[in-house]
Amino acid sequence: MKIPKVEERTQRLLAIPAFLFCGVLLTLAGLYLYLAPQLPEVDTLKEVRFQTPLQVLSRDGQLVAEFGEKHTTPLTYEQIPPLLIKAILAAEDDRFFDHEGINAKGLARAFVDILRTGSIQSGGSTITMQVAKNYFLSQERTFSRKFTEILLAKRIEDLLTKQEIMTLYVNKIFLGHRAYGIGAAAQVYYGKKINELTLAEMAMIAGLPKAPSAFNPVNNPKRALIRRDWILDRMLKLGYISQEDHDVAIKLPVGLNFRATFAEVNGPYLAEMVRDALTEQFGEDIYTSGYKVYTTVQGHRQNAASQAVIEGLIAYDRRHGWRGAEKADSLASLYTIGGLEPARVTVVEGMHVKAVLRNKTELQIDWEQMKWARPYISVNRLGPEPKKAADIVKPGDLIRVRQNKSGQWELMQVPAVQGQLIALDPDTGAIEAVVGGFDYTASKFNRSIQGWRQAGSTIKPFVYAAALEHGYLPSSLINDAPLTFGEGESMWQPSNSDGEFLGPTTLRRALYMSRNMVSIRLLQAVGVDASRRYLARFGFPAEKIPRNLTIALGAGEVLPIQMAAAYASLANGGFHVTPWFIEKVVDPSGKVVFTANPERVCRQCENQPVPEPAPDEITGAGAEVTTTEAPAAAMPFVPDYPVAQRIMSARAAFQMRSILHDVIVRGTGRAALSIGRSDLSGKTGTTNDAKDAWFAGFGGNVVAVTSLGFDQPQTLGKVEYGGYAAVPLWNSFMTAALRGVPEYHPAAPTGLTGVRLNLDTGMRAGEDDPRGYLEWVQTEKLAQIPETGTPDSGGTGPAVPQAAPEEIF
Repeated sequence: MKIPKVEERTQRLLAIPAFLFCGVLLTLAGLYLYLAPQLPEVDTLKEVRFQTPLQVLSRDGQLVAEFGEKHTTPLTYEQIPPLLIKAILAAEDDRFFDHEGINAKGLARAFVDILRTGSIQSGGSTITMQVAKNYFLSQERTFSRKFTEILLAKRIEDLLTKQEIMTLYVNKIFLGHRAYGIGAAAQVYYGKKINELTLAEMAMIAGLPKAPSAFNPVNNPKRALIRRDWILDRMLKLGYISQEDHDVAIKLPVGLNFRATFAEVNGPYLAEMVRDALTEQFGEDIYTSGYKVYTTVQGHRQNAASQAVIEGLIAYDRRHGWRGAEKADSLASLYTIGGLEPARVTVVEGMHVKAVLRNKTELQIDWEQMKWARPYISVNRLGPEPKKAADIVKPGDLIRVRQNKSGQWELMQVPAVQGQLIALDPDTGAIEAVVGGFDYTASKFNRSIQGWRQAGSTIKPFVYAAALEHGYLPSSLINDAPLTFGEGESMWQPSNSDGEFLGPTTLRRALYMSRNMVSIRLLQAVGVDASRRYLARFGFPAEKIPRNLTIALGAGEVLPIQMAAAYASLANGGFHVTPWFIEKVVDPSGKVVFTANPERVCRQCENQPVPEPAPDEITGAGAEVTTTEAPAAAMPFVPDYPVAQRIMSARAAFQMRSILHDVIVRGTGRAALSIGRSDLSGKTGTTNDAKDAWFAGFGGNVVAVTSLGFDQPQTLGKVEYGGYAAVPLWNSFMTAALRGVPEYHPAAPTGLTGVRLNLDTGMRAGEDDPRGYLEWVQTEKLAQIPETGTPDSGGTGPAVPQAAPEEIF
């Protein structure tokens, strides 16, 4: 056997790596020839548009909600803090600004992985390669995908600047909890804008791309802290930060201010109204359109409305006692409702309770914050006052808690009752605030626009306005006396809420004291059919208005938004406005694709009265005032917007405003005096058996309607009238909504004369009459007002006819 020479064996051994090297080169060349024609056009990165969610904004640009799977806040390179860029370099690719898109050491490590396991275990990707992967490739770990990544990275480096590549990277990376990009992550994890982050927070965000779930500070705070500190050490080693800055940052805790949503305005019911309207017009693609929808609400008013409903319902609920611990399988199965957090009682000792929240936070509830919890027996009955904490809860109970303004934890419960608030601009119909319930996550049913309820006495102003337009005066006397209709089982004997009767009563006084008998007699006088037609002018649907005398007591069903629009007509001088809520829609390029152009009140379009000195309606100073026509304008005013239609006379609207002001000054709405304004008008409403409590009113440039009631109608309780249950919600909202808004006292329209009358008799009164007040009377009817004598129940209005049988029931 011939033995090869040493030289031959050496040559053969040297040939093996040569053949392998040639094989690799040929393989790479083949891959290149195969993959290169299939590579996507990287030129598209020059015009990339980030997928941004639909944003719903307030009129003043505050975020109400986002719709879409991703939270994104695209940034320009100039908007990225330089220190955050250094944190990203330390975490991902510190040679980014030096290499040409490829990290040789990382690639060698990936190649070894392929030889050992057949797949890539380590990354080896530069920031440029990650841009290639994120924008063009899948997440699979194969050699062909990695080679494609390299080819794309080289093309990207040839096409774009390093700054452009970095911008693409930081805006696309997934950082956990639906946050895509560092701008969204800053808001989600810290509730901050990108330029407000601290060094420690920047390092935390820079550590997320490697493992958005494993290193997430919400899901795994310990591992996230280790990752953050490693990045801070790297930044120090690379000379990006000083030793002092490093030492300060590394001592800080995780410091989260996690927000699953970063809305600035609490308006989920409004947001759903917008989403519903836009998907109907544009389809499901609207969620990723990047459109910004500016609504008609102002952020501070919407937040005030949400707070008013929450606090008002909690106040009602507390008045009716403690219903006991929540019935649920576990603490983890409960979620926060209306700001009330679920907790599990751990210790009950003497006069305090200890509990733990879902996030393991321990807390203590002291006696002052839980002694309110008398047992609920019924809406009209409470159990004995508790003497110690054990009278209320026991260990293991699931309860609700919240921190008050002093930082103390309070025992709470989710109200069983529901409520709503809707507010409009009376001149345009623009929605200023809408709250459809206690909490949207618990109940998506929007009671403001979907909840049909009986109107109660809030409907009475329109019955009285019909009477004014049919010849009655505010000083007309109508008999507040018993009425009986029918016989036997079909007999109806309506009554006043207090069960008493005042006898002959002026129309004004009857309305501000909400006298049912007078309302029925006025409805008889005007006629049921005529009254139904009149109410329909204000937007009350005819099919919901009964064809009988129960109209006068509010038996018909209405939506709160319809009631708000109707009261807007009383506030604006008699014009019909239609509620609306989308001001404009702007596409991602900034182009306005929709602008609302609703009908609005045009006072310049009508002849205006010459303003007279405004008399004091409370003291009655000013004796007698007559309004006259203004001189004709040289040229008529031509508005550049659709004009709202007049639906009631200016005189009747002004008279009704004045009477409804007395509801607050002298009548059932006196609780609204606490707001401290003299331009407020409104009407309370309570339905049969107190199943609903209402207050509708206006002042300044806002009309608002609040209401309470159980979703399955049942009594709210003996004393839960509109003036007691609904007015506090209205007060809370209007106090905030009208802060800084001048009072609005419109001049009396042409054809009204101010006369000093006696509030009880409707006759002329002297300056020394303590019951004297200033009444606005139709000028042509001044002669009907008696100077002296005893008034009779026939009053100074038309005769009251007998109702036809079909109008009674």
